Amino acid sequence: MSGHHLTTDDAWVPDACTLPTAERPLRLAEFTEFFRTAVRGVDRPSARHLRLRLDGSARVEQAARDLIARESSCCSFFTFDLARSGPDALTLEVRVPAAYVEVLDGLAATADAR
Repeated sequence: MSGHHLTTDDAWVPDACTLPTAERPLRLAEFTEFFRTAVRGVDRPSARHLRLRLDGSARVEQAARDLIARESSCCSFFTFDLARSGPDALTLEVRVPAAYVEVLDGLAATADAR
C-alpha cells in the first residue's frame, strides 16, 4: 500500500447523484477499497474518459460488476464498460458527459491515490 491518503471526501459528488447523502461516504469507501485492491493502472485518454486496468481475477470482476451496477442506478451520467483485456486482466472504461468532467476528475484522483 502506498503512503497516499485515500479519500472518502464526497465534495466532488454532484447533485445529480440520487444516492442518499447519508450513503455516499459508504459508496466512496467502497470505491476507494476497490481501487486500492483491484486497480493495476490508471489512464486518462481524455477529460471525459477514464481507463482503469484491473486485476483479472473472478473476484475482482464480480466486485466490479456489482459496484458499477449499483453506481449506474444512482448516477446515470456515468457510462461504464467492463471488458476482459487478457486472460489475467480486466479493463474498466468510465465515461461522462462534458458537464460531469469534475466528477470524473474526483473518481480519477481517488483511483490515482491507491
